[in-house]
Amino acid sequence: MSVPVPAVALQTATPTPGVGPEQLVDYWPTLVRTGWFFAGFLAVSLVGWFVVAPVVSRTVRRRNRNNPTIQEAVTRYLRVAVLLVAFFAGAGTAGYGQFLGDSALVIAAGTLAIGVAGQTVIGSLVSGLVLVVDPEFNVGNYIEWSDGEGTIQSITLRVTRVVTPNGELVTVPNTTLTGQAITRPYGRGRYRVVERVGIAYEADAEAAVDHLRAAAERLDDVAAEPTPKAYVDEFGSDSVVVRVHYWIANPRQRDVFGIRSAYAQAVKARLEDADITISPASKRDLQGRITVDEAA
Repeated sequence: MSVPVPAVALQTATPTPGVGPEQLVDYWPTLVRTGWFFAGFLAVSLVGWFVVAPVVSRTVRRRNRNNPTIQEAVTRYLRVAVLLVAFFAGAGTAGYGQFLGDSALVIAAGTLAIGVAGQTVIGSLVSGLVLVVDPEFNVGNYIEWSDGEGTIQSITLRVTRVVTPNGELVTVPNTTLTGQAITRPYGRGRYRVVERVGIAYEADAEAAVDHLRAAAERLDDVAAEPTPKAYVDEFGSDSVVVRVHYWIANPRQRDVFGIRSAYAQAVKARLEDADITISPASKRDLQGRITVDEAA
């Protein structure tokens, strides 16, 4: 007796169509638009970067020879502007200009997203622009703020680089410098140095004042005008404090710390020759009882 054999249906996999000329035709308009975008972007970028920016930078440098802050800032902000213009030029060349112009909602949403995501960066950029246009804040100035002090080396779009008296390079966010008080001790072409010297109560205060003023007057690096001044400032618990003011001309070209060191050495020598005690040791009254045990 024969057993019927069930028929087995053979399934054949349908081959995946490859990428041929027909498929490339569908992508061809997108490829063409992409090519036009990059062509327009590169053309505007190259012209702006290597032609427009150097010409504007030379013009600004020629008219602001003593202001390197403006020179550096104009170059940086101009290059950023060139990239933005190149982007929109590329979009217009690729045929997306009308789309960008008609898509007000898309532009608004993108602007909102960028603003929320980059609040800190945008704040630093705006702060950097504020610092650049401030005539009292320039590269080469010596500044003091709550967290440090030093000479401004450069002002970038986001941060300001400051060289401290120890030779360290500190990067300070622009928002930090615009959000607090900044002191320019070297402003107006002169730098006032304030020294406080303590002398013993037994010493001749008037003679000490004369010696401290004369020590400043005889230093070559101290400005003749205004003349050095010395005053009795306060009566401390252990000494009479004399405050001395003297000025240094062209502090950017001089070693301020070296001048202060030379003044301190001159004061020490003069007061020691005059037998005037500097910063006398603290005096304290001790009370108590001493017990001596007799030897057995």
